Amino acid sequence: MALNALLLIAGLGSMTMASPVGFSYADPVNLFKRISSGCSTTGPASCHNTTHVSDLCCFESPGGLLLQTQFWDTNPSTGPSDSWTIHGLWPDNCDGTFGQDCDPSRAYTDIADLLSSQGASDTLSFMKEFWVDINGQNEQFWEHEWSKHGTCYSTLETSCLPSGSPRGAEAVAFFNTVVKLFKSLPTYQFLADAGITPSTSKTFSLSTLTDALKSATGVTPALDCSSGAINQISWYFNLKGSLLDGEFVPIDAPKKGSCASSGLKYPPKSGSSSSGPTSTSGGNPPPPTGAPGSLPAKAHLSASSTGGLLTAGTWSVQTPATYTLSGSTSSFTMSTSKGSCGVSSGQLICGSGVSASTFSAQTSGSNLLLAFGGSTAFTSDGTPSGSTQETVFTGSGHSVDFTISIVST
Repeated sequence: MALNALLLIAGLGSMTMASPVGFSYADPVNLFKRISSGCSTTGPASCHNTTHVSDLCCFESPGGLLLQTQFWDTNPSTGPSDSWTIHGLWPDNCDGTFGQDCDPSRAYTDIADLLSSQGASDTLSFMKEFWVDINGQNEQFWEHEWSKHGTCYSTLETSCLPSGSPRGAEAVAFFNTVVKLFKSLPTYQFLADAGITPSTSKTFSLSTLTDALKSATGVTPALDCSSGAINQISWYFNLKGSLLDGEFVPIDAPKKGSCASSGLKYPPKSGSSSSGPTSTSGGNPPPPTGAPGSLPAKAHLSASSTGGLLTAGTWSVQTPATYTLSGSTSSFTMSTSKGSCGVSSGQLICGSGVSASTFSAQTSGSNLLLAFGGSTAFTSDGTPSGSTQETVFTGSGHSVDFTISIVST
C-alpha cells in the first residue's frame, strides 16, 4: 500500500501499513490520553477547498501545506546511526509562504514536563532519542519548534479543544502527532531497501535518491544539502480535519530542495549507535575554520545586493559587524557584541534578552548562504543607503528580496 493513501494519524497506534518495499508502519508508541476534535475527515483537504471554510478548528488554514522535516546530522552526529531524526512539522501557507511565532502567550516552556504530566511519557522517551538538538539543547529545540510552528496551527487553537482540557494539551497533541508521523516515514529504511546506505566514498544523483523514496512512498520529497552532502528531507502533506486526529494526505514536494543534481554525498554518522542519541561531544571534530563549505567561527553577513548586517541584525551599507557562529552548517546559533540573534515575528534581531534561533547554511556556488527554516530568502522594506538601516525579515514578503552570504573573518 503506497503512502499516498490517506494516512490516519489517530489510528497509527493500532494499524500496520505495508509499503511497496515491505516496510512495516507499526507504531509501538502507546496512545496518550487523546483529546478528540470531533471533526469529520470527509471534507476537502487543506489547500483544496473551493469555497470559504469558516470552521478553522476542523480545517487547517492558512497553514495547510504541512512539512514533516527530518535531519541527517553527521558532524556532530545525532540520533541512532540507522535513522534520520526529527526536525519538526511545519504549517506552511498554501502558496509556500509561512507564518511563525503565532501566539507568544502559548510559547510553553518545560515541554518534557508537559508531556510527562499529561500521559505522554512514551513520546518523550522517543523524542530524547529521535528528536535531538545538534548542540544537546533538546528542551530548547522542542520549545522552539512548538512556539515557532506549533502555535500557527488553526486546528490547535485552545478554543478548538474540548472543555476542561489542561493547559498545554494542544502542545502535547502536537508532539504526539509529530512522533507518530515521523514513525511512518523511516527515510533511512526507505533508502536502505533500495540499496542506498551511508558511505564515505560513494556519491549519488538526486534522481537516484528521490526515485528510491518515491518507490517506497508514492510521493517525491524535497532534499536539502550542505557542502554537497544530504542533511535534511521534507515530506509534504495536506490535512483532512484537525491535527488532533485528522488524516494526512501525502503529496509531492511543490518545490525542490537545495541539493544539486549529481555528486551527492550520504556520509555515515560517527559516534552514534542504535541504542540512543549521541552526545554532542562525540563524532568527528568540526571541520577547520575556512574549509570549503564549512561554518566559520567568526563571520560578516553580507547582503547579495549591497552592504551587510550590523550588530543589531539590521541591514546597512556601513561596516558590517562580526558575528559569532556556534554549531555546524546544518544547525547553528549566532550572536554579536549586542547578544544572541533570533527571529521573532519574522524579524531578525540581535541583542540582550533575545532568544537564540537556530539557523543553517547552504552552499550556492562559492558562497555559503544564511538560511532560516530551510530557506535562504530574506527581505526588507527598502535598500539601505548612507546611515539608513533597514529591518531584515525572513522569507520574501516585503519589497526588497536578497540573500545573505556568510563571509569568514
